[in-house]
Amino acid sequence: MKATPALGSPTPGAFRYPATGTHPEYLHPPYVSSVNRSPRMPLIRIPQTISEITGPSIPESVHPRVADLTRQHKGEPLGARIIVGGRVVDEDGRPQRNSLVEIWQANAAGRYLHRNDQHNAPLDPNFTGRGHTYTDEDGYYRFVTIRPGEYPWQNHYNAWRPAHIHFSLFGPAFATRLVTQMYFPGDPLLPLDPVYNSTADEQARTRLISKFDLDTTVPGEALGFRFDIVLRGRNETPMEEQ
Repeated sequence: MKATPALGSPTPGAFRYPATGTHPEYLHPPYVSSVNRSPRMPLIRIPQTISEITGPSIPESVHPRVADLTRQHKGEPLGARIIVGGRVVDEDGRPQRNSLVEIWQANAAGRYLHRNDQHNAPLDPNFTGRGHTYTDEDGYYRFVTIRPGEYPWQNHYNAWRPAHIHFSLFGPAFATRLVTQMYFPGDPLLPLDPVYNSTADEQARTRLISKFDLDTTVPGEALGFRFDIVLRGRNETPMEEQ
């Protein structure tokens, strides 16, 4: 049995196609690697299956240290400790409970713990850069981490990626899977970044920038940043590399 995708479909979990320009284009020439990765033929929409709009079923247990990236090793990681939190909701503002939220990021010097990252910045033995947690009954999540550094990349001459944190979310269905990037307010590199600019709609791009949040800030310990995430709909958080 198959569900038919349709804009505004009442089927729980059914995918509602986003408005044009609110997600990155497959082909965005200033983002050089998109030239080779983008499809050459028009896309074909296929009906979604029941399993895509009713799954997944993910265990809901996590050790506190997994959501606190500053406590995963014996020592303290280098850099400014920050708290990143927010709320995951659907297009109608309803909280997404028990959603799996995963993050990964560079360390304070702008280097990932990955064999493909050959940036000459130092690795941090006390920082792995990965964590996950689940949203609570009201859809809230919270991570303790360090502010990631900017880093150079080979896209064009003197190219630098803005500081950012990668997010992956599973909502109540595979059709609500979201992979995106969170940026920091006031970053001067944002207007120069082709990844950020590959989302054509300005309001949609703004939804990728976190907000400084004094209520989340812990006195004497860490600044707080709020990053609310909308799964699907007109105000959906843009997907990374659609």
